[in-house]
Amino acid sequence: MSLAMQGTEKTSLAGLVKEATGISLQRCYKCGKCSAGCPAASEMDDAPSVVLHLLQTGTDAADERVLRSYSIWLCLTCNTCVARCPMEVDLPKIMDALRSESLRRKMVHPKAKDIVAFHKSFIDSIRHFGRMWEIGMLGEYKLRTRHLWQDVMLAPSMIRKGKLSLIPGFNKKLVSKIFARSSREESK
Repeated sequence: MSLAMQGTEKTSLAGLVKEATGISLQRCYKCGKCSAGCPAASEMDDAPSVVLHLLQTGTDAADERVLRSYSIWLCLTCNTCVARCPMEVDLPKIMDALRSESLRRKMVHPKAKDIVAFHKSFIDSIRHFGRMWEIGMLGEYKLRTRHLWQDVMLAPSMIRKGKLSLIPGFNKKLVSKIFARSSREESK
């Protein structure tokens, strides 16, 4: 489900997240266990518990800070935070909703451009071929990021070992139905 606002009525980011995920952010009582266990927290600009706290404040400045945050792009969705949370707040699901809204509002952190490029390349490969075609996805990613020569010397070895296929497999019929349904649900 999209976090897009309905009509002209302003809805808080926390409200949009709850609508998209079904998770009440008020369940979090700021114990900090999510941040303490997060393997990516040391690289984040705002720890996971801070992201939740900012969402709970509900101010426009806090919402903007969250959507422009690098932290939402670094979440590994490893679920360590959920396992440690005494209230079982599904933070990876919240982070996914925040990434979608950040993209929609064009508020992506500049350091996350490679992550977004990888995501788009991955989804495009699935959309076009019905499955992952690694070499095509990597080629598209390299073009999007302009990292054309990075890791290029690994390709011949990977092709010889059968890790990269030069010809894509196809399973487009089923996958195109999934993308069509997803598009219809997002437009609601």
